[in-house]
Amino acid sequence: MSIIIFGDLFSFPEGGAATNRVYSYAKGFKENGVNPYVICFSSEYTTVDEGAIDGIPYFYPFAQRKRSPYFIVRRWQTLQKYFRAYRLTRRINKNDRLIAINSWSNLLVTHIAAWFFSKACKTKMIIECNEHPLRLHQGSAFNKKFGKIKANMEAVLCDGMLCISRFLVDFFEKRGVSKKKLFLVPSTVDPFSFSQNGSTPVPGKYVGYFGSLSFKRDNVDLLINAFARFNSSFPGVRLILGGFYTPVGKKQIVEMIETLGIGSSVQVLDLLSRKEILRYITNADILVMTRSKDLESDASYPSKLTEFLATGKPVISVNVGEISDFLIDKEQAFLVAPGDVQALTEKMLFVFNNYEFARQVGQRGKELTGGIFNYNYQAKRMIGFINSLNN
Repeated sequence: MSIIIFGDLFSFPEGGAATNRVYSYAKGFKENGVNPYVICFSSEYTTVDEGAIDGIPYFYPFAQRKRSPYFIVRRWQTLQKYFRAYRLTRRINKNDRLIAINSWSNLLVTHIAAWFFSKACKTKMIIECNEHPLRLHQGSAFNKKFGKIKANMEAVLCDGMLCISRFLVDFFEKRGVSKKKLFLVPSTVDPFSFSQNGSTPVPGKYVGYFGSLSFKRDNVDLLINAFARFNSSFPGVRLILGGFYTPVGKKQIVEMIETLGIGSSVQVLDLLSRKEILRYITNADILVMTRSKDLESDASYPSKLTEFLATGKPVISVNVGEISDFLIDKEQAFLVAPGDVQALTEKMLFVFNNYEFARQVGQRGKELTGGIFNYNYQAKRMIGFINSLNN
């Protein structure tokens, strides 16, 4: 019995937030008796076509090493990707009966491919929904209309939807999607991965942020501004920023750090492997999660927040979306209003001035990663949901 996690929103086994969620799903499925197979469907140029990690097989059906200069060749390679994915899906189903294909994509054509493969294998197609379906369809009336049509078509195509928030469950319910097709799966994490991972990579104490480094969505400028104020009281504490950034984004960050005069206290990490980043996360004295309040944050739930909680360290988080459904200020984490530099500064000062209390709060936050946010617990629920659906 098996399940395919299929899509173009992630790479595997290394990647960003989507990759980490895919890995937690796959590991949970495996531990609950369902063999996972990961198919990375993006047209990504790689050095390997397939492999395995922790007993989880993964495949890149695009199977190209470098970009062809010829348009028609590139189109042919893309078409071949569909045929390879189709044959691979049929082979997996023949050898290890599929109970579902779990589709991850922002593209309707990818979901249609997953639907076609599921029909060919006489199995179920389950869409992963962990972002607002209309976030990429704003602006013009045509773009908004297309976004709504696309969201409706995807809901019709699938047998079920895994939603990361109540907001998304309500969004689809209001659009006529049956409650039976909607299933809430909050952020998932493997807490074992966030036990201490070797010696600290940074001498002395440090505040850590690890995720996308952007000003718009992730509001990293809020943390940099707050740290500049905090740093005058704790000059020996450093700020470590790690994660994905664009060249323009990094330039903004560096310029802001220089303008605030905190260059000697802030380090922006180069892109690191997952294993290396874990060392930085697990050895931080405080972990901070920032995010802007917008359409995206209302609908999603930041995976980095549950990862931070899994360390048992004090966690400060901007309170957006449904974070307060799970976390209470000074109980499992320290919450601040979005965009409030002074409030974030005061929380950082409070945590360092009351660190033993803050550690107790961190430990209570960690307890949630053994329950509601636990990958194994949620995988068991998902398998039950999938089995309850009719083909």
